[in-house]
Amino acid sequence: MAKLSPEANELIVSPPDENSPRYIPSEEFKKQAYFSSHHQYKKIYRYSLEYSEKFWSNSAKELHWYKLWSKVKQGKAFNSKWFVGAKTNLSYNCLDVHLDANKRNKAALIWESEDGETKILTYQLLYSNVCNFANALKKSGIKKGDNILIYMGMIPESVIAMLACLRIGVIHSVIYSRLSIIALSKRITDLDPKLIITQDFILKQGSYIPLKENIDKALEKNNVVKNVIVFNRYKEENLKLINERDILWQNFISLAPGDCEAVQLFSQHPAFSLFTSGPKGEPVKILHRTGGYMVQSYLSSKWIYDLKDDDIIWNTSDIAWISSHTYSVYGPLLNGVTSFMYEGSPVHPQPDRVWQLISKYKINIFNTYPTLLKAFSKMGEDWVNKHDLSSLRLLGTISEAIKSDTWQWFNKLIGNENIPVINSWIQTETGSILLSPMPGAAEMRPGLICYPFPGVEIDIVDINGNPVSEEQGGYLIIKDSWPSMFTTDSDEITETKLNCWGQFKGSYFTGDAAIKEKDEFISILGRVDDVIKTAGNRVGGSEIENILMKYEGVSEAAVVKRPDEIIGNAIIAFISLAEGKEETLLLKEELKNFVAVTIGDLAKPTELNFLPKLPRLENGRINRRLLRKIALDGTPAIKGKEEENFNILEKLREDYQKIYLT
Repeated sequence: MAKLSPEANELIVSPPDENSPRYIPSEEFKKQAYFSSHHQYKKIYRYSLEYSEKFWSNSAKELHWYKLWSKVKQGKAFNSKWFVGAKTNLSYNCLDVHLDANKRNKAALIWESEDGETKILTYQLLYSNVCNFANALKKSGIKKGDNILIYMGMIPESVIAMLACLRIGVIHSVIYSRLSIIALSKRITDLDPKLIITQDFILKQGSYIPLKENIDKALEKNNVVKNVIVFNRYKEENLKLINERDILWQNFISLAPGDCEAVQLFSQHPAFSLFTSGPKGEPVKILHRTGGYMVQSYLSSKWIYDLKDDDIIWNTSDIAWISSHTYSVYGPLLNGVTSFMYEGSPVHPQPDRVWQLISKYKINIFNTYPTLLKAFSKMGEDWVNKHDLSSLRLLGTISEAIKSDTWQWFNKLIGNENIPVINSWIQTETGSILLSPMPGAAEMRPGLICYPFPGVEIDIVDINGNPVSEEQGGYLIIKDSWPSMFTTDSDEITETKLNCWGQFKGSYFTGDAAIKEKDEFISILGRVDDVIKTAGNRVGGSEIENILMKYEGVSEAAVVKRPDEIIGNAIIAFISLAEGKEETLLLKEELKNFVAVTIGDLAKPTELNFLPKLPRLENGRINRRLLRKIALDGTPAIKGKEEENFNILEKLREDYQKIYLT
């Protein structure tokens, strides 16, 4: 078919040598979009690279600065510093700039919990709550540059805590609520926070998951934390408070005033820290700096999601992930729009919970994980069709590669084939989306990412760093740097030793393999290192192996990933036992649970296999390619383009690991 309707996406019939259909946005959408044609995108993109500093300077001037920069960018690659000498405040730009007559009574956050509890915070009310909490932090002795750990769920108070920290120059780190006690304790040790902010429980699938209890256990062998602030949602008599350490949120803020002047911070001041997988699979702390992160999160939110004043955006990422930081909290608030937050399971109490919420709140932009969409597609169309989704004007997927059939299900059933569906790419390290279509400008192809964000130069190269040809696979790199890039606490000499900066000189290596498709489209194939993306989480294979090796009687351990149509990648572990140790079903479950207890359920192996000895190559390394073949045995055969891409990834992974992984 050529056209679905005057208002719909146009489906272009593919040339004979291509299998994938192509969609372009409707004329109606183009008229109101920031980008209305591919020609316009290309023109802006070329300008953004040729005049990079001018491009980012003009974008930055749309925000509030106490003092402008002396240089937009200083240094190169890992040594880059953005908006040097400038002073600003991220919390001020999210709140204070919107407190005029037009927006102060507009909803900043709309929240609903699984049990039906709701809250709406206007920009004025959010500002007052943030100032109130920031003053309480100052009163407790917290000062600029201190570290604070936030261990909370998807509730407005987590956002209040984040913005309050930013307001007074405190560096916050939001920790995933489903980590194990051991992993939580390690992060507390690594951060050495002056304060922890948590809550009694979070609600998921009708169950109360105890966060305060987890903090108590994690702190049993760690006495560095002076105070724990506890937001109490449920019955206070069930809450155990430790004298002189624990303070109820409600008591903590009771005497603090509702106005707090934002601290003027240099652009290089750290805004927040997060943990990512290090070169050996272990969690490593990284930082995002105030000025550069603020500018790129603002601009990427505005352009990629085509944000308009009356939009309500719902990004389903957990509050601990970078995609939620940037596209649930900071990006939407910097643009003065409304962000929707939901606490609970997206399929509880019924599989239509998400669609019911979209209909109830008239949500305009819905951004989620391919893993979740794949699960929805298995549940049948009736759960979707019973709800009015006509308020939606843009759909998005983030963080993971999406299969063509899942993209087309999303487009057809949720988008009714008349609104753009954007597939984007982000990492904890990048801070913001660096690959995505621009709705209104880009042709969309199911399963493909599309183009680089303006101001970001991206390439796909071979193992020697040479650009690959069209339709060839290679390693995805980001040349030089970008404003929302991560940094570390280390000095510059140490920082150059990070694998991601050292493998392709002068560029950041993402760890992903990709294909340079026709017409400059990009396909992400997957990781070439041992990082496993599963169910929206990133887990280090080496980290899991190290944990398994600590279990008594385990001689060798190797972990590989296997493609899974629901969770993206399954974690497959292979174990060789010490002589005399018996292979039993009970031991298999004990080993899986040992990983879960040590790291968290997100790292629990999907499958665990015993082998007498792990296969090895001539050089003595574990033959992981053979293990991946064994892991695939018995699964549905992959064919056609999918098989071709799988083989390309295997070759790239093998070449990479020969050189860079020991």
